[in-house]
Amino acid sequence: MRSFILTAIEGPVFTITLNRPEVLNAWNASMREELIDALNEAEDNKDIRAVILTGAGDRAFGAGQDLNETKSFDAERAEVWIGEWEKLYTRIRTLSKPIIAALNGVAAGSAFQVALLCDLRVGHPGVRMGQPEINSGIPSTTGPWIMREMLGIARTIDLVLTGRMMDAEESERVGLINRLVPQDKVHAESMALALELAGKPPVAMRLDRQRFREMTEPGMRDALAAGIRIQREAYATGEPARMMEAFLTKRRAKSS
Repeated sequence: MRSFILTAIEGPVFTITLNRPEVLNAWNASMREELIDALNEAEDNKDIRAVILTGAGDRAFGAGQDLNETKSFDAERAEVWIGEWEKLYTRIRTLSKPIIAALNGVAAGSAFQVALLCDLRVGHPGVRMGQPEINSGIPSTTGPWIMREMLGIARTIDLVLTGRMMDAEESERVGLINRLVPQDKVHAESMALALELAGKPPVAMRLDRQRFREMTEPGMRDALAAGIRIQREAYATGEPARMMEAFLTKRRAKSS
């Protein structure tokens, strides 16, 4: 029984829905574990040939890390946290079947990274994507690696240091959104694309995904090693905890 992930099978397509809409599908440790479990299920089912990853509700694919979880981290827990992301990213990258991100609203921080690790992305004009982690006092390590592979170093520096969010038009222009459709067409377009990919020869599909992973593996290993070193240093200073608490206090004041 999964608490934070929904799954559905339609023909050869396995749809996984991040299901914490009350917090814009923000990640916590349990949600990451459930997503890994769902991806394992997709891998083990020979009848499944493609995966769609989306978020519940119409506001967000995912808001990134749940700050209520990470605000209490110390240096030791921050290192464990990187290991949790390594497990999820490795499962996404080693899947033998293509993954399509059906974007419905915001994809921020680690949710932005997960969307980029998917093979293709379908979005609508209201989508916003970016890496605002600096605003919460969290230094970026895996994010810059993923973004540099797709955007180059100049745009990566811009997004990481400013923390700004790209709108759908910019995201499509730089190649991060592969199909831009009206919001009510995102699911249908994602399903059509998933069915197209599901019809491709499965061995060639598996080997193509394998080769993309091989080409980018050294960068991932470097990013994860840097993540341990950098997050330990950041959390030891207490800055992330202070910034996250300030953000959460401001958000509570707005909602009261």
